[in-house]
Amino acid sequence: MVANIQEKSLYLPKLAKMTKKERFTDKEMFFEFRFDDGSNLNHRPGQFVELSIYGIGEAPISISSSPTQQGYFELCVRSVGRVTSYLHNNLNVGDYVGIRGPFGNGFPFEKFKGHDMLFICGGLGVAPLRSLINYTLDKTKRGDFGKVYILYGCKNNQEWLYQKEVEGWKNRADVETYLTVDKCTDSNWKGNVGVITTLIPKVNFDVNKTIAVICGPPIMYKFVVLELKNRNFKEENIYMSLERRMKCGVGKCGHCQINSVYVCQSGPVFDLPTVRKLQEAI
Repeated sequence: MVANIQEKSLYLPKLAKMTKKERFTDKEMFFEFRFDDGSNLNHRPGQFVELSIYGIGEAPISISSSPTQQGYFELCVRSVGRVTSYLHNNLNVGDYVGIRGPFGNGFPFEKFKGHDMLFICGGLGVAPLRSLINYTLDKTKRGDFGKVYILYGCKNNQEWLYQKEVEGWKNRADVETYLTVDKCTDSNWKGNVGVITTLIPKVNFDVNKTIAVICGPPIMYKFVVLELKNRNFKEENIYMSLERRMKCGVGKCGHCQINSVYVCQSGPVFDLPTVRKLQEAI
């Protein structure tokens, strides 16, 4: 009986009401959702949900809010297909979506306690890392971690996400925030210009006690890892989020399969030694 209830919860969406909607860029929008019964999503940083719209379809979306936030959860959604474009253009505050999850293997933040944290975010990769960043910076958790470094890069000045929040990170005395754009499109920009790996030499971290967490475009991982290795970073202290063609969330469809591994179940969070064993993972 218990097994049937647990399996039902995997496949049956729970209705969630949209309570906030904000445009970030031409492609990305911010959404806040709440369950009518006031329950929490009870996720771990790094996990994702399956968002469904009746008659349209379903799509996997990373959770961008910290589990320390109670009564609601947040998503940053890029319009790239039928479900996400419908969410952007046809649903508004007060409308409902279906939510399954949370799914996947999140960040092992218990292992991170006592370490300095280096976050390396490329483009939309800041959304899933924001969950762990805000968990780390939450006043109830901040004492569990050492120094915090946030590296965030975008293609150009029009693609920044969570701009107000990023400004807040920059103004915190207990956080070092480094920003870069691949190509400057704003004459008022005074920050770094170049790919995100150009930021790594600027950070004076201790490789013996720092955890690096990476999320961004697939091409980014190879070069970020190389740069970290040049700094003598320990491979077992490098973690990454790999959202590889995830679809069903429960290891049934095979879209995210890499050899015998299903990213939606074993991932999307992996440490580097595990990724080394997964051919074509990055």
